[in-house]
Amino acid sequence: MSDAIDLALLAARVWVGAVMLAHGVRHVQALRSGPGMAKWLGSLGLSNGPLQAQLLTWSEVGVAPLLVLGLFTPAAYGAVASLMLVALLTNHRDKGFFITARPTEGWEYVGTLTVLALALGVLGPGEWSLDNAFDLEFALKPSQALAVTAIVGLGGTAAYLATFWRPNRQVPG
Repeated sequence: MSDAIDLALLAARVWVGAVMLAHGVRHVQALRSGPGMAKWLGSLGLSNGPLQAQLLTWSEVGVAPLLVLGLFTPAAYGAVASLMLVALLTNHRDKGFFITARPTEGWEYVGTLTVLALALGVLGPGEWSLDNAFDLEFALKPSQALAVTAIVGLGGTAAYLATFWRPNRQVPG
């Protein structure tokens, strides 16, 4: 692989990792400020709001260093895709496309991160990564990386929503 591609993959991993860490730190602060985040997640139809707040927060914080270091990269990108896809389906799906449309937040941001994470997971971490240093096969072969990224990203989302999401059904008026 060329140094330019390795640099691009490193930049992508670091950027997405930084975005996840920033969101995770923000959610740590929300957890410390009281039950507001847990109540909000419950209002989206997710059972056990306090558990969901912890899962969301520590998933975002935990995936960041994996991406930055390029360790278990397809699974890490799959986790990002799953986090964003859950956000899209539970919170953003019915609010239009544009994130800047006020008073609501559309799904363009979480949709973009979902697609990028799925695509980047398949491309792998590049040579400048711990996956490469440890010769982790699943991160080096695109077909295996695709399988891992899809299972974690799409399969994880489906399993999570089937387990925890009970959206409010609106009765036709």
